[in-house]
Amino acid sequence: MLKFAMPVCLGNIFQLFYSLADTRIVGSTLGEVSLAAVGSTTSISTLLIGFLSGLTNGFAVLVAQQFGEKNENRIRKTVAGSLLLGFFTAVIITVVSVFFLDKILALLNVSENLYPQSKAYIRAILLGITATMFYNAFAGILRAVGDTVAPLIFLIAACILNIFLDLYFILVLKTGTAGAAWATVISQGISVILCFIYMWYRYPMFRIKKRDFFIKPKLLKNLYSSGLSMAMMMSLVFFGTLALQTAINTFGTNTIVAHTAARKLTEFFMLPFAVLGITMATYSGQNKGAKKPERIKEGIKKALLITSAWSLFVIVMSYTIAPFLIYMVTGSRIPEVIATAEKYLKINTVFYFVPGAISVLRNTMQGIGDRLTPVVSSGLELIGKVAVVIFLVPYTKYFGIIISEPIVWVIMVIPLIIKILKNPIFKKN
Repeated sequence: MLKFAMPVCLGNIFQLFYSLADTRIVGSTLGEVSLAAVGSTTSISTLLIGFLSGLTNGFAVLVAQQFGEKNENRIRKTVAGSLLLGFFTAVIITVVSVFFLDKILALLNVSENLYPQSKAYIRAILLGITATMFYNAFAGILRAVGDTVAPLIFLIAACILNIFLDLYFILVLKTGTAGAAWATVISQGISVILCFIYMWYRYPMFRIKKRDFFIKPKLLKNLYSSGLSMAMMMSLVFFGTLALQTAINTFGTNTIVAHTAARKLTEFFMLPFAVLGITMATYSGQNKGAKKPERIKEGIKKALLITSAWSLFVIVMSYTIAPFLIYMVTGSRIPEVIATAEKYLKINTVFYFVPGAISVLRNTMQGIGDRLTPVVSSGLELIGKVAVVIFLVPYTKYFGIIISEPIVWVIMVIPLIIKILKNPIFKKN
């Protein structure tokens, strides 16, 4: 599991560098207002990219199951269907989101002084979202057959390119926040091209022909069933974050910058949870296809042990070097920004054992075919965060935002624990 997970982890770290590079470079070169403009729209891109990432990971679960069964013809058909459905879904999302962008920004309460830069940044990200989908699809397919190193190499190259393009667009071409977004999109497109070339020459089973796109309705149904289940799981989580962002955007520039920093660090801190989730979805899917349920049970235990160890390490970091990390992300030395972000991290990280378990359990369930329970769990998160915005934030202000996630995590892990303990893989032979 660790051999599989480590390249995935490194890949996700470099993928985070895309947004971290934008955050750091924008904050250092354009100032706090531009950084707040980027931060005020992050929840939109996180939601939509998270939806497409969940969709393609759901497709990859079926590829992993076919790989476990050693059925190359079905693998080609499943890959072709994944790319086809992913492409049409990404195009629809792009058209709808760009068309209604003004209304979306209004719902997010983006202030007038941030509006032009916010719109320029997020519009460019949305126009390039299809490239992001294809990278996630190719990376998911490669992981499904056990290859986690190649996507990592291509992503590292694209990440380095992204940094240089950020500086070129912002400092030389003077394109502002939009330039940072286009740097991300172009870099992601390069990684897509590299992935495609590698898959074509390295794996004959991925050399898809025209006939492979003539797919039976049953396979399309299975693909969308698996993909939408994971996509809904991811998007319900991010809809909750979007609900919180509508409140955060009313608290002023310093709070927005502080929250942006805290969330960027949170993404990094929770990276191993996401990685082990991806690992368990692929691992359990392969072992389900190979009919080895005992390995799934053992994998869950090992993954929970790893997430617990990482949680302890993160708690130590948040209570020792949080101010330094916040400065590294934002470039800001404003005391209010540092103190607010530090408070967020210190309270949230104490509860990290819970989201670690959530990620492991719900992705395992996706891998073994339980597509309902993870969505129910994510739905509880959405309901909880909306309730916080309506009932708690008006009285507690930003502190309500800080404590919302620990409360919601505890609620949403309950159905996962109940359902996994009832699963036959936990019953003794």
